[in-house]
Amino acid sequence: MTQQADRRNKTEKKDELVEKLVHINRVAKTVKGGRTMSFAAVVVVGDQKGRAGYGSGKASEVPEAITKATNEAKRNMVRIPLREGRTLHHDIAGRFGAGKVFLRTAPAGTGVIAGGPMRAIFEVLGVQDVVAKSMGSNNPYNMIKATFNALEGINSPRMVAAKRGKKVGDIVSRRENSGNAKLSVEEA
Repeated sequence: MTQQADRRNKTEKKDELVEKLVHINRVAKTVKGGRTMSFAAVVVVGDQKGRAGYGSGKASEVPEAITKATNEAKRNMVRIPLREGRTLHHDIAGRFGAGKVFLRTAPAGTGVIAGGPMRAIFEVLGVQDVVAKSMGSNNPYNMIKATFNALEGINSPRMVAAKRGKKVGDIVSRRENSGNAKLSVEEA
């Protein structure tokens, strides 16, 4: 009996996802007999270790819409590489429709400086230090899709090294050396 309980606890810990409700919208459809009301929900889901997804659901009741959105978000999860498990590797812009977002890395202790739907994404993703700006549309659907568009474009040094056929140390040291070269030029 204790082995079965241990197995259950392991699967529960493994499947530990954080869900955040971003937006609920009441939708009215006009039909012959009048209006039918339904609800649309947008949810982001993540494990706070670099995996996140988003989904939207629509139903006649709010809890059903949230459940549908959560299930879709779990199916659409993607892995995002994080630097030191707390911030992004580099600055990047994303776009979807009229929604434009700009994401910047931040030093330790900065916190999440982002508004609305972007904040929810970073919280479920596990990002602790980031500065984000939304330009254009403030529609939560477009902001979420633009943010994920940007996040999917992030490359870690390991990914870049694999593409170029080099070692990670060569790429990281080159970045540091170029910074030192700038210092030596300024000092001279």
